[in-house]
Amino acid sequence: MSTLWQIPIHRPSADRMQRRKNAAHDCALSGPGGFRQNFEIDMSSLLSRFARLLPLITLTCLAFAVKADTATNKTLFDFSAATNSSAWEIVNDDVMGGVSTSQFKATTNGCAVFSGTVRLENNGGFASVRSAPVRENLAGLTAFVLRVRGDGRRYKLSVRTGTGFDIPTYQCSFTTKPGEWEEHRLPFGEFVPNYRGRVPRGMPPLDPVKVNSVGFNISDKQAGPFRLEIGWIKASR
Repeated sequence: MSTLWQIPIHRPSADRMQRRKNAAHDCALSGPGGFRQNFEIDMSSLLSRFARLLPLITLTCLAFAVKADTATNKTLFDFSAATNSSAWEIVNDDVMGGVSTSQFKATTNGCAVFSGTVRLENNGGFASVRSAPVRENLAGLTAFVLRVRGDGRRYKLSVRTGTGFDIPTYQCSFTTKPGEWEEHRLPFGEFVPNYRGRVPRGMPPLDPVKVNSVGFNISDKQAGPFRLEIGWIKASR
């Protein structure tokens, strides 16, 4: 004998059937125009919500962009923003009897200016300025990058790794073009130790982790007036 399999049939409850009838009735009453009106209301609501979220989306994208940039660059000083130029210290050859003069000040044009006059009397011949302590960890970076406008003279970026006044520095030269904004990339490996104009023996290469301050120097018997404008100083991979 064959067995008859009975497939259960699920019938909706009376309550569910009534809800379906009510929905069909409402749809019939509203007609195509009612559907269009509901659709337009929903779209208007969605666009309104998107407009409110747009600033947050934009800020989130900018945050990711800034994070990606700071992974490869660190801005040490940006003179287009408010900067306390008085925190920079002038050190000229008058510490050893010379008569060179210089000054360092921020301008309203989005840069700082290191300017003065180098004089050779009394065995002098240099002028310099150095920053307050740098509060950035430069581990993993490989070079300093400068945006400057000079006068055709040769300058040096000086880097200090200690906190004393009379201590060795690391220096790297760059030559400017008169009246032109330029970017100079100075690899850490090209910085040479210097102490009172001489290369001291036994000093290790520049360690970016130990960078304490940076500054600018004009020397090498370049007598006469000078002017160097600085836009910003960064460290880069």
